[in-house]
Amino acid sequence: MNYKIKDLPLDERPRERCKEKGIESLSNEELIAIILRTGNKEESVKDLAIRLVKQLNSFKDLHSITYADLIKIKGIKEAKAIALLASIELGKRLAQPHNTKKQKITKAEEIYNLFRFKIIGLKQEKLIAVFLNTKNEIIEYKTIFVGTQNKSIIHPREIFNAAIKHSAIKMIIIHNHPTGDVTPSQEDIKFTENIKEIGNLLQIPIIDHIILGENAFFSFFDNHML
Repeated sequence: MNYKIKDLPLDERPRERCKEKGIESLSNEELIAIILRTGNKEESVKDLAIRLVKQLNSFKDLHSITYADLIKIKGIKEAKAIALLASIELGKRLAQPHNTKKQKITKAEEIYNLFRFKIIGLKQEKLIAVFLNTKNEIIEYKTIFVGTQNKSIIHPREIFNAAIKHSAIKMIIIHNHPTGDVTPSQEDIKFTENIKEIGNLLQIPIIDHIILGENAFFSFFDNHML
């Protein structure tokens, strides 16, 4: 027998409490239980949700949890893992601005607010190139690279091929530090110098390189390093 939410006592059913008191009244575990829908032969769906949360170092780890992470948890198989990942992704998308295109950029903080939900919390480095027109409005943005914490970001040709394709007049480069420390490494500094030189040669200047952390960012431009 797979224990379902309807098998719980009435006063413990999150769906019933949601209808009576509103979705905001539910705990994190109860919200997860609604998404998972069923438990297993050994535990109710609510107990499964509680155990899942307890296995996280922090509840915020759900932001970057992967399919591979989820199916390692006893009682979580393909359908449950995908349902939970879909819910998490929907939350991320709702937290993002509705439209970044034609957004005019005047300072690094605006980029931080626009893009932090796309890469903060990831366990891997991710680099995004933001392509701008003459008015500093966003034409398009593109994920150029996703890699490991200790791996160099990418060869500059990948960035500039995309810039030319999107008819960029100038660019901003963004990447995250999975550690949360936004201090630029020597590799970051060297990489920035290289793309600045190439950008000037191709007449597609890099106007900033921004490193994002969970609650902070580092702008090469603001720190007179670009």
